[in-house]
Amino acid sequence: MLMRFDPFRELDRLTQEALGGRAPAMPMDAWRHGDHFVVSFDLPGVDPESIDLTVEENVLTVRAERSWHPEEGDQVIAAERNHGAVARQLFLGENLDAERIEARYENGVLTVTIPVAERAKPRKVSVTSGSGGQAISASSNAAA
Repeated sequence: MLMRFDPFRELDRLTQEALGGRAPAMPMDAWRHGDHFVVSFDLPGVDPESIDLTVEENVLTVRAERSWHPEEGDQVIAAERNHGAVARQLFLGENLDAERIEARYENGVLTVTIPVAERAKPRKVSVTSGSGGQAISASSNAAA
């Protein structure tokens, strides 16, 4: 499963507020769908070539950059959208298969699919009974 606790996230937010800036946001949704965890990040206006997705020691890091440079002679009336580099980290649980992560960027949303590791999936266990060694099928309730 995805780890929900990030001890540095709140500290980063407070630091940004204290410095008077707005922290660039990368809102996300995360859910489990069958044998996969799915995470969607809102990244509107981001060039897909700027997206960098890495996994190191069960930490998934997403980095992207949105840039806008007014042309010479433009008079900017409002500039409310976040620009520049954004990053977000997710701590992946031991039961996820970080080797088989897939990612897709479509309509301003980066969707990352992380399969549950085979060792964490429920499996059938054969049970023998009595001295005859007769096999009985039983289910194991290994949780992912």
